[in-house]
Amino acid sequence: MEANLILILLLAASVIGRANSVSIAIALLLTIRLLNIGNLVFPLLQKHGMFIGLVCLTAAILIPIANGSVSSLNIRNNIFSVVGLLALLLSFFTTYLSGVGLKYLAIEGHSNVMPALILGAVIAAAFLDGVPVGPLITSGMLALIMKLVHKS
Repeated sequence: MEANLILILLLAASVIGRANSVSIAIALLLTIRLLNIGNLVFPLLQKHGMFIGLVCLTAAILIPIANGSVSSLNIRNNIFSVVGLLALLLSFFTTYLSGVGLKYLAIEGHSNVMPALILGAVIAAAFLDGVPVGPLITSGMLALIMKLVHKS
């Protein structure tokens, strides 16, 4: 019952914050819980959900290449520009952070910080016109900060 209440509070925050993707995800999880099929669905979703989501996200990002609106000449010119090089470096760093964040949450067992990560994303979506796609990157930043703090 406590899990339902937490999910309902996060759902309310995400609806108020207009974080539609978060709202849909929470509503899906609540529906699975209320249908009492969590034992069946949650392990599969936990094991494969991140991969499936990343495949869909990557496919959506690559559509301009697939539909021909971005050519190899565009790519070459962009990669060797200042903006392209910065994009490459930042992408390298944020992808690294995502991996660190996934390890921090899933492997090291710090998933208890996820509600705070989601709430921060929802608040940013509501008040700063953000898009809540960064919990893994955020958790990666958190993991690096925690490692620095614990070394001190």
